[in-house]
Amino acid sequence: MSGQKVVIRARDGGELAGYLSLPPAGIGPGVVLIQEIFGVNASLRGVADWLAARGYAVLCADLFWRQQPGVDLTDRTEAEWQKAIGLMKGMDEALALEDLAAAIDLLRGHPASTGRVGCVGYCLGGRLAYLLSCRRGPDCSVGYYGVGIEKMLGEARGIATPLMLHLAGRDGSCPPAAQKAIHQTLDGNALATLHDYPGADHAFARIGGKHYDAAAAELANLRTVEFLARHLQAGGPDLSRLWEEHVHHEFVSRDTEGTLATMVEDAYVNHVPVLTGGVGRDALREFYAKRFIPKMPPDTEMTAVSRTVGARRLVDEMVFRFTHTVEMDWMLPGVPPTGRRVEVPLVVIVHFRDGRLAHEHIYWDQASVLAQIGLIDASSLPVAGAETARKVLDPASTPSNALMARPTRRER
Repeated sequence: MSGQKVVIRARDGGELAGYLSLPPAGIGPGVVLIQEIFGVNASLRGVADWLAARGYAVLCADLFWRQQPGVDLTDRTEAEWQKAIGLMKGMDEALALEDLAAAIDLLRGHPASTGRVGCVGYCLGGRLAYLLSCRRGPDCSVGYYGVGIEKMLGEARGIATPLMLHLAGRDGSCPPAAQKAIHQTLDGNALATLHDYPGADHAFARIGGKHYDAAAAELANLRTVEFLARHLQAGGPDLSRLWEEHVHHEFVSRDTEGTLATMVEDAYVNHVPVLTGGVGRDALREFYAKRFIPKMPPDTEMTAVSRTVGARRLVDEMVFRFTHTVEMDWMLPGVPPTGRRVEVPLVVIVHFRDGRLAHEHIYWDQASVLAQIGLIDASSLPVAGAETARKVLDPASTPSNALMARPTRRER
């Protein structure tokens, strides 16, 4: 751990301890990192150091100090779980929010902070991050699998700064009905961004935890870092939101003109493996209206893997799945439907200009697609099928170097 202990002066008197981790440059935007039920433990301090390495001054406040200062538990034993749950139940939530407000104040005035401060919380901290967004107005807030938010949705009218929530689809502490209520309340709020992780369980981002999901955690963490950068650092267009609006028109509303409205007049699209797409508004209108939107199988689905956002460029990595039930001019031009199921990793590199899409370069492994629909024999070529997609989502799902173990053509 590379951080240091600091003292936070509580608003109602007294002092609580904090763990402060500073960025390599010595100064950066502030992040108040909000604990789970285990206190400011090694896991939380590790997250603080991870965020600090990415340019933030990160402060974790000891929210159990009124009951027992310095709580540092793990999730490894039943005794620690029971103690943690007892501390959570004994915590005065209103006072905890005051303590977090004091931590925000400390960071705003700290010489290692630029003065802009967001908050990130997990589980118990996810709920508190939501409440801070509703009541205290940090510059932005992020909550991972917050517990009990569905009981506090009346607070949502107080949201005045950007909020991001990560919801785990299999979270028994926030079941489907609760998640539905959260969506119904917040989906229409321009300040709120909700991300769902259907296959993930509660605490999927806790490294070493029972439900740790490396793929979901990586994606959520990338989204969090991009969100913090956008709202705590130099301002600019929300490239993620622009890109998601574009994709919505392509795949959900299936609206050619809506798709084109997200793009500059001279935009171009290049599906690199097969040279489909178009250059300029007229060519893209023809492409989207006749060759792309109506030529998408009805069961098409995309699973996000990672996203990287820069000043003017966004890179999306995903797994693209479909059943080849229609002729897909844009991916398999001239190939009649085979009825085969296809799963393939796909990467999109999007460049923006003047707040709209300027061009898209889209890459996938065409050999893998052809193997999966039966047009080439993967058994005799150095080509893999759907396992390429599965290995992207779970590196341990498929052995590495299996193709190397095949006999060479000379040996056959």
